[in-house]
Amino acid sequence: MHATELAQNIDDIKSASLIVLFGGELHLKSESLAIICKDILGTAPEDSLGLTRFSGKETEFRTVRDEMQTVSMFSTSKVVLVEDADDFVSANRPALEKLAEKAPGKSKLILDVAKWPGNTKLAKKTAKSGLVVECAELTGGRLNSWLVGRAKSEYEKQLSRDAAQLMGELAGTGLGLLDQELQKLSSYVGDRTQIGVDDVRKLVGGWKAETTWTMINAIRDDQIDTALNCLAKLLHAGEAPQKILGGINFVFRKFAEATERSRQGATLSSALKEAGVFFRDIESAERYLRRIRRPRAERILQKLTETDYGLKGGSMLAAPLQMESLILWLTGCIDDPE
Repeated sequence: MHATELAQNIDDIKSASLIVLFGGELHLKSESLAIICKDILGTAPEDSLGLTRFSGKETEFRTVRDEMQTVSMFSTSKVVLVEDADDFVSANRPALEKLAEKAPGKSKLILDVAKWPGNTKLAKKTAKSGLVVECAELTGGRLNSWLVGRAKSEYEKQLSRDAAQLMGELAGTGLGLLDQELQKLSSYVGDRTQIGVDDVRKLVGGWKAETTWTMINAIRDDQIDTALNCLAKLLHAGEAPQKILGGINFVFRKFAEATERSRQGATLSSALKEAGVFFRDIESAERYLRRIRRPRAERILQKLTETDYGLKGGSMLAAPLQMESLILWLTGCIDDPE
């Protein structure tokens, strides 16, 4: 199961003697460990006498086994965590396979690993009688759902889907950082129950985010010099081109969707509204699309995708030149090469 599902599957924790946390998202591993300790030991990891940590690079299996067999007089259960355990797993597969087959006792062994190939004998046995928790990076809809759920459960705020998507574009996919941003947003909105796109624009990403929005509005409003100057400032400050592209994607993908809706018969203004463009921006967006005309508007999504591919190594051009070319194309200044 994925780590985001663990809290709804507590019974699976109780029935496992071996638990594996695999993947690279440290925040999810930390949350999963907290859920396990709360269920087994009744306390948070930092407060528990029943949790013992070992380094996988420096620990022998017999040390871990002996620790599992020793239960403190202050606790009826024990959780033994082997951190950075990839090498530990490789060196002790037969012993771990036997452990995975055992009925759950008072002690639980948790292996914290980066990778967990599902085709090994150990993995197959653990899948049957243990618990494997995926702690991989969240992206797309999964990330948005996590943000919306986290805002509600931890901060009692309603985070809109658009605001969640924008947070990912501006702050990346690291859940620890995103949780910090949620905390700041919660304090910022105060007694208000809702966190919207405007709140995210103002608070997440600092001046770089503000500059990104100024650039995007300048592209839309045919202010070419302003757009290119903003791009230059962002790149000079070390902002990653793909992160800048993420902000552009957030806005112009909606323009592309609205163009398709209008092609199917909707009025342009209603198509923009249905695509998620804010009411106050609809008039400006409509002027933009009429200015660049339908043939170019219908190629917006294709152009964004091509630029994303180019920035990931698909183009010989330097990243700044690719971004400049995209901006000039979106404003209607240049056409695609023949």
